Amino acid sequence: MTTVRKGQAPAKLNRDEFHLRFMRKFYDPAFDAVSQELASVEDIAWKNYIDSHKAPITVKAGPGFADPDYDLSVEWKEAHDRLLAAEARQKDPATRSRVLVINASARNDGSCPGEISKSWRLSKMCEDVLHSENIETDLLDLSLLTSDYERHIRPCKACVSTAMPLCHWPCSCYPNHSLDQDNDWMNEIYERWVAAHAVIIITPTYWYQAPAVLKLMIDRLVCADGGNPDPSSTHGKEAEEAKALEQDWDYPKHLAGRAYGVVVHGDVAGIEPLRRSLTDWLDWMGFVDAGWNAKLDRYVGYYESYADSHATLDKDTAFLEEVRNVARSVASTVKLIRDGKLVQPDRKLSKPRPK
Repeated sequence: MTTVRKGQAPAKLNRDEFHLRFMRKFYDPAFDAVSQELASVEDIAWKNYIDSHKAPITVKAGPGFADPDYDLSVEWKEAHDRLLAAEARQKDPATRSRVLVINASARNDGSCPGEISKSWRLSKMCEDVLHSENIETDLLDLSLLTSDYERHIRPCKACVSTAMPLCHWPCSCYPNHSLDQDNDWMNEIYERWVAAHAVIIITPTYWYQAPAVLKLMIDRLVCADGGNPDPSSTHGKEAEEAKALEQDWDYPKHLAGRAYGVVVHGDVAGIEPLRRSLTDWLDWMGFVDAGWNAKLDRYVGYYESYADSHATLDKDTAFLEEVRNVARSVASTVKLIRDGKLVQPDRKLSKPRPK
């Protein structure tokens, strides 16, 4: 087994630094009236931090897990059970087809920009088309990360790079209550991906790349591609155990077989590389592309005014129809997949270069 390398993590905060960081949440003078109560809460938070109370409420893993006696986080176990239920519904031929439409712009009129995004408008167009095809839609608006109170997608901690079995499905890195790393949105988002028969990502281009809100979600979906559904097999985050397990790991693709479409737009540069990176990622995950028309990148007002960009979008009727065609292509592909008429042509091939 390879050596687990150590020596990067800093020491825990001292009490004074912890106090400074804890109190930053209560900068508003409105909290002065409860300063004594806050001091009591801070004492508890300090103890939980020092004692590393990552998962303070646990339940025995029970039957079906490698170590039935292992203490699983209740929050992880509940998320795990919801994913199993969502997967059962998704595979039930009696259920309506369902498409997850993702608005990946960080801007909305409830935050600093004061105006809705073009991606939001395009997402609603796709939703309308899918409804006309009798397909249930789930519109995931990632801009809520910038406008909602205490909504987070926490960053991926890259457990997979230590060993794939250390990356749990769903992610067990969060919440970490001892570090105040809570209110993580991903458990809900995992369930929405699992419940869908297809996904359509609609995104602007930020500095040649994906918006941060989209990239955060993408990174946290690494556990869907090879992730370990049994944290008891590694007794939580025991790196040595995970490295040993990886020798015979089969890299399960938990979302494979779903269809996808992508719409990337921009104003100056970068749309093609972003579209390519998104489609390559979805291909790697085992998704089925809905055809050439479902992989779209276009400029909206090339080098034109930002202030007039919505009006420019209104005038580009060809682009608007191309976006509708993305939704139509995805709708057709979902029907073919569910009817058993379309399967991944390479799904049974053995991999000469296994990870």
